[in-house]
Amino acid sequence: MLTIDIFTTFYQNIIATTPLEFVAVFFGLLSVWYARNEKILVYPTGLINVGLYVYICLIAKLYADMGINIFYFIMSIYGWYNWGRKDENKKHIPITYCSVKQHIFNLLLFVFSFGVLYYLLKNYTDSTVPLLDSLTTAIFIVGMWLQTLKKIENWIYWIVGDLLVIPLFLYKNLALTSVQFMVFLIIAISGYFEWRKKIKYAK
Repeated sequence: MLTIDIFTTFYQNIIATTPLEFVAVFFGLLSVWYARNEKILVYPTGLINVGLYVYICLIAKLYADMGINIFYFIMSIYGWYNWGRKDENKKHIPITYCSVKQHIFNLLLFVFSFGVLYYLLKNYTDSTVPLLDSLTTAIFIVGMWLQTLKKIENWIYWIVGDLLVIPLFLYKNLALTSVQFMVFLIIAISGYFEWRKKIKYAK
């Protein structure tokens, strides 16, 4: 009975999905697929996706997620530049692993982002899920930063964040967006192994 109720609610949420969310989901899936295959088109398609989600998250009162989409927008512009530039040998930047110092920086960035976001959401907004919203947003901030640098660990952050954010969007009645993140999760797992294979062959 519970399973039927869940699927009924999910179906109703899909039916209620706005055309804007459909467009945002389409470009989001396209963007992550391009990231998996190390294609620079990840950024122009991503810009469309995150631009739309700034508005969608504002309406859903997911303020931290709205903020991270603004961050994504800025980072997408930087990532577009960084992935497109060439070194003195006219080669694009390669996929690499994080150094110990970079891991420490990533941890500090996560802790700082989480602390600031949670404080702001808890004290200055009407967010109904400040803890989970802040946690997933902080994880995605680090993931996006690492993606612009072509660090393979970016996929680890996306995977963890996707696992946590799927129930959040379901709770907020954004069913199609939750489906999008389920697909993101699958692509992120695939992307990790694809990038690891490229690093191996590049040695």
